[in-house]
Amino acid sequence: MKLEYMQIALDIAKKSGKDIPIGAIIVQNDKIISKAVNKREKNQNTLHHAEMLAIEGACKKLHNWRLNDCEMYVTLEPCPMCASAILQARISKIYFGAYDLLNGAFCSKSDMRKIMDYNIEVKGGIMEDECSKLLKNYFERLRHD
Repeated sequence: MKLEYMQIALDIAKKSGKDIPIGAIIVQNDKIISKAVNKREKNQNTLHHAEMLAIEGACKKLHNWRLNDCEMYVTLEPCPMCASAILQARISKIYFGAYDLLNGAFCSKSDMRKIMDYNIEVKGGIMEDECSKLLKNYFERLRHD
């Protein structure tokens, strides 16, 4: 696990525009192969979470749906849809920033690894304060606009 990768995901998240600021990167052999920001609002597509777009980018780059030797860094704990996609893609490690107490599907609300019988390394709370603050500020701005 490298903090600089989470910092890159956080920097990407800050470029989300009107979307919830979530950034994700996929790393293979210490090289970033895919970056994505949440684009659900921008593209009016419920599937366009940062994790889903990062997986799609990595699969295209590698010409393979299996991402066995890849790691993902994401600023918010993945939801059930994204957690399932991460497991299906066979990503070996997932590192996330803020815990999602409402929808988190690796630690907080549920654990998709148990539901789907997959065993990958998961570590949360990486740069948690910075990731949480970005989300909190976003929702505060929404309430005031």
